[in-house]
Amino acid sequence: MRIWGRGPGEPGGEAPGRRYAALIDGPLDGQRLDVTGWSVQQLLDGAALLTELGAYGPRGRSHYEGRPDDPDRLHWFGDSA
Repeated sequence: MRIWGRGPGEPGGEAPGRRYAALIDGPLDGQRLDVTGWSVQQLLDGAALLTELGAYGPRGRSHYEGRPDDPDRLHWFGDSA
């Protein structure tokens, strides 16, 4: 998975022909996840993304899931170790 964001050294822009979902709230708020090829069910199920920015530091995960009425955004619902 590729996350596009505002981090140092991030390449500018998104790749043409790819689909992205905005990450809403939580430690990755404002970044975009490449969801090219994801099914509707995969978007609803979401993803547990590795990040050192969450409550559990390095090796922790931030959990994001989709909503049926908001298909282009994944909403944060917590962190785990």
